[in-house]
Amino acid sequence: MIVRWESEHDYVLVHVHQDMFGDWIFSRAWGQIGTQFGGLKHQLADSYAQAMTWLEDVAHIQSSRGFAKVFEASDDTSPEAQEAMRQLSLLDGL
Repeated sequence: MIVRWESEHDYVLVHVHQDMFGDWIFSRAWGQIGTQFGGLKHQLADSYAQAMTWLEDVAHIQSSRGFAKVFEASDDTSPEAQEAMRQLSLLDGL
């Protein structure tokens, strides 16, 4: 699952996925739109349910900060999801 929130100048992107060992990974990227300023954090969740709880927490925080959800995909193979994954991989190399 990939979800993206944006404000006028900033974004937050969350990706929940399983690694090759079956563990649930919660990846969160944030930064300024149109720049390479930002960060990336990966967390190992105990379960899918825990990752979804973390996603709900991020959604609540971003909403309270005035961010709007601009993208959500449960299928990582859509063109939009692939673009979001590309953005994550660019940040991962920094």
